Amino acid sequence: MGELLNAAVGLPTLLLTAALVVVVGFWLLVLCGAAGYDAFDSDVDTDALHLAGLPVAVAASIFVAVGWFLSLSGAVLLAAAALPGALPPLLSLLLLFLAPFVSWRVTRRLVRPLAALFPDEPGPSREDVADLT
Repeated sequence: MGELLNAAVGLPTLLLTAALVVVVGFWLLVLCGAAGYDAFDSDVDTDALHLAGLPVAVAASIFVAVGWFLSLSGAVLLAAAALPGALPPLLSLLLLFLAPFVSWRVTRRLVRPLAALFPDEPGPSREDVADLT
């Protein structure tokens, strides 16, 4: 357990651990009703990011969670390998750039099936149904 904790608060995982704390805090606010899951949608052009209609908070959460897991598992594997010399810092630096890149690719793959859960147009409201009678 100590290895996992050291890897989570050590480099290169520390950057994504901080981002994961922010993501968990945001979703706790959403659960409490203090924020909406689509709070950031008006600020970002989702078509330019290839998010296919998925709310930005959902896509960012997937990106951070996948990147954190990749970085954490890579850091644990690097620590367990016990490589000699200057190779561990170089591989750690490579992991710092490789984990977000792979995470972005995975997020783009996961966006397509998840986009169907978040339609662009809202469904009919009670007022629409009441006007029909």
